[in-house]
Amino acid sequence: MNRALENQDNLQPAAAKPSLLRRRQFLGAAGLLAGTAVSRAWGATNRDWTGNAPTRYPDPDVVVLDPRFEKYKVATTSIQRLWQGSLWAEGTAWCAAGQYLVFSDIPNDRQLRWLEDDGRVSVMRKPAGNSNGNTFDYQGRQISCEHGNRRVVRYELNGSTTVLADHWQGKRLNAPNDVVVHPDGGIWFTDPGYGSMGNYEGNKGELLIKEAIYRIDPASGKMDLVADTLSKPNGICFSPDYKRLYVADSGGTVPKPIWVWDVADGKRLKNGQRFVSMAASELSGSNTAFTGNQNGLADGIRCDIDGNVWAGAGWVGDGYDGVHIFAPDGARIGLIRLPEICANLCFGGPKRNRLFMAGSTSLYAVHVETQGAHIT
Repeated sequence: MNRALENQDNLQPAAAKPSLLRRRQFLGAAGLLAGTAVSRAWGATNRDWTGNAPTRYPDPDVVVLDPRFEKYKVATTSIQRLWQGSLWAEGTAWCAAGQYLVFSDIPNDRQLRWLEDDGRVSVMRKPAGNSNGNTFDYQGRQISCEHGNRRVVRYELNGSTTVLADHWQGKRLNAPNDVVVHPDGGIWFTDPGYGSMGNYEGNKGELLIKEAIYRIDPASGKMDLVADTLSKPNGICFSPDYKRLYVADSGGTVPKPIWVWDVADGKRLKNGQRFVSMAASELSGSNTAFTGNQNGLADGIRCDIDGNVWAGAGWVGDGYDGVHIFAPDGARIGLIRLPEICANLCFGGPKRNRLFMAGSTSLYAVHVETQGAHIT
């Protein structure tokens, strides 16, 4: 473990510390017209992420791929790196009551808190069970997926911890990953098992059950398996009206897709189908400079109030890694390019119009002209 990460001085906003990190920034030709791929010649330049040098508006790394994304791009703002110092950042969730963002640093076994008032980051919970996904329920209680303990928990307002799920049919869960809450109080979560595949993000152990998506009933506490057809069900979110459920599959064959189902009676899934592919070739067109893995994947996902799906993406490289935005019809309409893989994201801030992005070692944010569809 890097001892510097445990130094509280390291929990300052990135703009308050010097940094040598420079990023590559890709310049495109015309981008994508509605529904039509256009070949893109990728170039490179430098961008200063310390906050000392301004970014010329409009931010060139908030990319319009389809005219439908124009209205969501704010011309007089830029992507900011709010903080740097994690080993693998995940689990962004906004607490409206406390006006703070909680996020997980899984390998360092801690949950961090970014405060709205002064941008300060501090350790909120350690140890944290190597927690990954976080959310808040309609009573303001935090719910977390703990990799290391193979369970889903709720941190009560009195400081106690309630275990919501840790077994399925007598066998331990693999390692719950991401979680969302339905208005009826039902808790939906994914269990791909990444936290049990090694000791870096949890505790290495055998996967005892098939990777699946589950629902916890609010009245009985009973857990039901709602789908086990995906290889590695990862990020999860509802549509604005809660009639559809989106889940990113980060395992199995390539290209790795995001899937969508109809939600029946708020409890069951039906009519599952592939929503979008995350293939790099579908982003860049036929003339691509991408090297290595051409089949990126989506991790954390969230919907805005118009039903667009915002997906943290990565594992391809510069020009792809960041956030991909999809319209309800599945068209990729926008892109937010980051210098790191984006594992997770959420909407927050007083107006719920600020997109927070967990980018591997860093926390990023950008204002957008839309709002998150749900409370976190």
